[in-house]
Formats: sequence, structure tokens, C-alpha cells
Amino acid sequence: MRARPVDRRLLVALAVTRAESVVAAIRYVARRGLAVVVTLLVSSFLVFSSLYVAPGDPVDFLVQGRSPSPETIAAVEAQYGLDQPFWRQYVDWLGGVLHGDLGRSFQYRDDVSAIVASRLGTTLLLMAMSAALITVAGLAAGIVGALTAGRRADRALLVTTTLLAATPSFVAAILLISVFGVRLGWFPTFGAGEGLPDRVYHLVLPAIALALTFIALVARVTRSAMLDELGREHVEVATSRGLPRRTVVRRHVLRNALGPITTVSGILVAGLLVSSAVVESAFGLSGLGSLLVQSVDKGDFPVVQAVVLIVVSAFVLVNLVVDLLQPVIDPRSIAGTAAR
Repeated sequence: MRARPVDRRLLVALAVTRAESVVAAIRYVARRGLAVVVTLLVSSFLVFSSLYVAPGDPVDFLVQGRSPSPETIAAVEAQYGLDQPFWRQYVDWLGGVLHGDLGRSFQYRDDVSAIVASRLGTTLLLMAMSAALITVAGLAAGIVGALTAGRRADRALLVTTTLLAATPSFVAAILLISVFGVRLGWFPTFGAGEGLPDRVYHLVLPAIALALTFIALVARVTRSAMLDELGREHVEVATSRGLPRRTVVRRHVLRNALGPITTVSGILVAGLLVSSAVVESAFGLSGLGSLLVQSVDKGDFPVVQAVVLIVVSAFVLVNLVVDLLQPVIDPRSIAGTAAR
């Protein structure tokens, strides 16, 4: 049986629409990818330039306050490539970074890549535990607050999140150590432990201390986004049609509110790496945060550059993932991008 002309035109229109959607998606991904490459390149230049902006001279640190001869200074500069022009140093450094060579530490006299790798596992596990707490507790608190808006539970949530958002990580760390570590003795308060189970056990208090402020912020954003969606006309229509409350909240409220929630949560999770410095120092953890603080204090420029570059790269890549998730959460974002 032959398709009628109307059906044929409809199929052609659907095929054209699908092709346009695929092209729009490819353009969206390509645009975001190009923006990430440019951002990382500019960031790498700024990070490397900090060597010349920061106070102090790397040569003075390398000679440890002695009065070396000009020959000694020339040998030190040649060993670390400090005798090369700025652009040549940057190109060599960037080429090394692309091949996994982050330079050589002034303080430890070892490859920066090896130093960073030895501390990266603790920081990643700490961030993963904190991110899980932020996602679960923040979303749950925000949903409860939105569904009980104006009631006692919502008011208690607003007061609690306000206090948590205003509490610095080091204050939370001190309180957790004094209560759950010293007084109750439930958790260790120093070191990262040995082996995965013991390490997770040691990182419980640091993860909570790191996550508390972010939990409050995610809860506030979730509550606000869901309250905005609860007032939409389509939610009222779905409710008037007799759909169960749980179905309305899951399909029409929470799903549409995930856009701003995901955006803010991604930015906050990316900022965990910066905030971990204080918590790692408080709990005696050998992670990237504490390494950054020690390297800044000692003037170990190669290590500082490497850690800052890792922080910037993590922030940019997490935001890229969030941008790529937006069309999945809300397909209208691709249509808006294609229209522009």
C-alpha cells in the first residue's frame, strides 16, 4: 500500500527536524569543547605567568639563602630552565604538561607529577565522599523544604541552612573533632588511614566538615527552584487531573527544577578542591590542598603551578559536564542555542 502524499510530506518533515536536532547537538558540543580548550590554554598561560608575578626569586629559594657565585647561579638557572626567555619556558612547560611532566619541585627535589600522584588519591576520595553527601543531603533537604513551605519543618530548615552556610569549614572541622573525635571517640581525627575501608573511616569527619556549607547552598537552590516550578500552570493542571502528588512532584516539578540545581551543584562540587585545603590541614591529611598550602609557604613554584592548574582544569571540566548534561535534562536548551 502506497503512502499518501500527506504522509510522505510528514515523514520528510520529521526527518528534517531530526537532522536539524542532530546538527544543533553537534554544534552545541563542538562550541562547548572549543570554549574549554581556549579556557584551559589561557588558564595555563596565567598559571605559568604567576612565577614572574609572585614575590621572591626561585633562584634564591634554590640556593637556600647562601651567597653563591655567578657560576653557581648560572648552573642552577640552566638546570631548571630559568635562563631561557619567557616564551620558551612557557612552551617547554606546556609541552611537558601535555606529556604528563609537571616539572621538578624546588623543595622536594623530585618530579612534581610523582608528588601530586602520591597525594591525589586522598583528595579524590575526600571529594567523592563530600560530593555524595552534598547531593543526597542537599537535594533531600531542599525537596522537604519546598513541599513543606511555610510550615514548621520549612522554617527549621531555613534556620539550619542559614547557620550552616555561614559556618566556615575550619570551624566545622574543630567542632566535629572536639565532639565526635575527642569527646565521643567515634572517629579518628588525624591521618588518612591505610587501605580503602580504613581510609573511608578516617575521612568521614573531614568529608562532613567539607560538605556542610555546600549542603546548605544546594538545599537553598533546590528549595527555590522547586517552589518556582510548583507555581507553574502545568503543575496545577496535573494536580487538578487527579494525578498522585508523588507523580506530580517527580515528573513535573523535580524534573523541570533539575536544570538550575545541576548548574549550581556542579559549580559547588568543582569548588571542593579549593576548599579542601583548610580541611586537610585541620585533619592532618596529605592531600593536594595541604600540599598547595605548604608549597605556597615554601615558595615551591612548580608545585604551586601544578596544583593550581589541576584545580582550574577540574573546575572547567566539571562545568563542561554540567553544560553537556543540560540538553539531556532540558532539550529546549539546544533549541535555544540553535536559534542563536
